[in-house]
Amino acid sequence: MTSSFEFHTYPARLTDAERDRVLGVLKEGAAQGRLSHDTFMRRMELALAARRSDELAALTADLETESRWSQRLFATVGRMSAFTVRLRRTWQAERLPKLLLPEPGPYPLRIGRDPANGLRLSHETVSRIHAELTVQAGMWVLRDLGSTNGTTVNGRRVTGAIVVNDGDSVSFGRMNFRLASR
Repeated sequence: MTSSFEFHTYPARLTDAERDRVLGVLKEGAAQGRLSHDTFMRRMELALAARRSDELAALTADLETESRWSQRLFATVGRMSAFTVRLRRTWQAERLPKLLLPEPGPYPLRIGRDPANGLRLSHETVSRIHAELTVQAGMWVLRDLGSTNGTTVNGRRVTGAIVVNDGDSVSFGRMNFRLASR
């Protein structure tokens, strides 16, 4: 029999940080192929429903944490991989045909397949009126004009307008160029 002065102790409520740590370990395990998709999804559900720390610990017990040495190795490999990607992009950009930026004028330079454009690009992936280049406050601005196959600058799709510089790689559809000043 319990008296009215006895208190029942319940385990402390799990913190969001504890759950986030376990969810991170589960995500990493799935990314490394150590958990199947179904196992990952089930363990995520269990982590969100867990009430005690030992329940969370059981969900990641078979996913050993990596040593500092292996973490450093993976970080180094990631940096080297990113370097090779940058090197390849730089190499490809230097090999692209140059698109000379015109002398700044009062009117934008229209780019597209239409013969009335200032820069006519005869390629099936280029829209009739694809994009335009203007000078605003001393900076070149490239604007996509709702083209079908898009405009990209340095590999990123242009939505609206973007400031471009000498050396940037630009694509109109599948036609690729490197911007160059005089």
